Formats: sequence, structure tokens, C-alpha cells
Amino acid sequence: MPDIHHFALFLLSGLLLNMTPGADMLFIVSRSAGQGVRAGTMAALGVGAGCLVHVTAAAVGLSALIAASDLAFNVVKWMGAAYLVWLGVGLLRARTQAPAVSAPMAAAPLRAVFWQGVLTNVLNPKIVLFFLAFLPQFVGTSTRGQGWAFLLLGVVFTVNGTLFNLGVAWVAARARPLGRMQRLALWVRRLTGVVFVGLGLRLALASRV
Repeated sequence: MPDIHHFALFLLSGLLLNMTPGADMLFIVSRSAGQGVRAGTMAALGVGAGCLVHVTAAAVGLSALIAASDLAFNVVKWMGAAYLVWLGVGLLRARTQAPAVSAPMAAAPLRAVFWQGVLTNVLNPKIVLFFLAFLPQFVGTSTRGQGWAFLLLGVVFTVNGTLFNLGVAWVAARARPLGRMQRLALWVRRLTGVVFVGLGLRLALASRV
């Protein structure tokens, strides 16, 4: 059975990340605003499919690296901790509100919208860096089955994120984001920053056993 630690903290952190505006959310909002909820739904599903590519790569790569040696474990640990703290500080320093939604994109077939969502996610290197830094601290390092644990957490993260993005598509298809929603997004970014700094420090103090 996969050795997964602090699952509730994992769910909370993933939820905050999904609520933080980024390239994926802007793509979904733009498609929903321009073509309606069906296009927004396909965009959200495409983003989720792209996320599964990162999840699989992270599961295979992390399990191999951590099993290799103490040195590999420490490299993953310190790089992951530094990245999470850097990401968290960047979110805390955000002075602007949520990124402005660009003008709606030109209409495209739903199948094309889906694959655009896949590419929007797969070609974003920040996502694979996030998984490499985020997942290890929720998986035991002294047990077998790490790959399955990474994969399970990644799938849970992707499913939750896709459900959230489907809600974003539904809302965006009916109304433009309001100023108060942008202010809420700013505070979500800051709260996420606090959580990520804490996770980075926690990872830095982690031991192999």
C-alpha cells in the first residue's frame, strides 16, 4: 500500500494552487468567454490531460532518483525546498490583482480546444518543477511503492484541479470576472505563498528515514 503522509495538507495545498490564477486558468476563461461553456469544458479537460503527462513523468523520475542514493535524495530535497520557498515568496510579493483576462480567442473546433489545453499545460516547465518539489514530502522515503504513491497523489491533484477548472469554465461562460473576485484571487495568491514557504522549509528539514 502506498505510504502517503499528511494527505489533508496535500489536498489543501493543491486546492490553493488550483485557485491561483495562471496560464491554464486564463486559457480556460478565455475559451469560455469566447465560445461558451462547452469550449471551456474542453479546455479544462485538455489541461487535466496535460497535467497527467507531468504526473507520470514525475512518478517515474522521482521514484528512480530517490531510490538511487542518499545524494540523489538530498539533491531532490534541497532543490525542491528552494523552489517552493522561491515560489511562495513570489506569490507573497504579488502587488497586482489577478492577471487580466485577455480578449476572447478566435473560435476553434472543440477537439482543437482540447489539444490546445493539453499543450498549454505540457509545455509549461513550471508545472513539472512544481511536481518535483511538491510530491516528495507527502510520500515515505523508506518504503517500496514510491512510484505508485507519487502517481496516486498526482492523479488526485489532477482530478481535483479539473473539477475546479470545470467550475471556472461554467462561471466564465456566464460573466466576466468582477473586481471583488480579482481581490479575492490576490489574497488566495498570498495565502498560497505562505503555505508554499512553509512546505519548502518543512522539506528542507526532512530526513530520508
